[in-house]
Amino acid sequence: MSHLVAPSLLAADFANLAGEVEMLNESVADWLHLDIMDGVFVPNLSFGFPVVEAVRDLTSKPLDVHLMIIDPDKFLERFRDAGASNLTVHYETCNNLHRTVTEIRRLGMKAGVTLNPHSPVILLQDILPYIDMVLLMTVNPGYGGQIFIPGSINKIGELRSMIDEGGYDVLIEVDGGVDLQNAPVLVHAGVDVLVAGNTVFSASDPVDVIRRLREPV
Repeated sequence: MSHLVAPSLLAADFANLAGEVEMLNESVADWLHLDIMDGVFVPNLSFGFPVVEAVRDLTSKPLDVHLMIIDPDKFLERFRDAGASNLTVHYETCNNLHRTVTEIRRLGMKAGVTLNPHSPVILLQDILPYIDMVLLMTVNPGYGGQIFIPGSINKIGELRSMIDEGGYDVLIEVDGGVDLQNAPVLVHAGVDVLVAGNTVFSASDPVDVIRRLREPV
């Protein structure tokens, strides 16, 4: 399959959220990526259920929701009801990860697990049969506009080998510092889904940037 592009709304102009979502509707973006931050697990706050619900009502594209919060189990059903198609939790915040991802799937969503840059991919070996996606953070989470961590390429390759050798149907998503220059390298390394924030929303022609990110490599 060709790779997907999921623009990150964290970088959007929230004074013109409807306009930004309409622009994404008209683009070839596959998903809309929403980062939920609690100011505890990461040093920033973003947005919650009202924004997710508003975006759901404005688009037919799947909502790819990334929870950067402690104790995500409290909110799984609420995010499903708010419109999440994919729900991704951090390995670092889940005491009973298998239970969490099983519940996400039971609720009818695709289940993802995120790893921070310092967490090795071998930690996911036993959970890969039970999930649909791995999100590798290629910057330290909490803020947009950071520089891609170069060592992430090796990590992507290692995870790609684990998935392929196990025969798992698991997507690899990356978030952090993705741009037009490194996107082809990431896809060649094994990435299935590119999350891009500032690269898209700071461009003079975001629709064209999304198209270029989406091009086969």
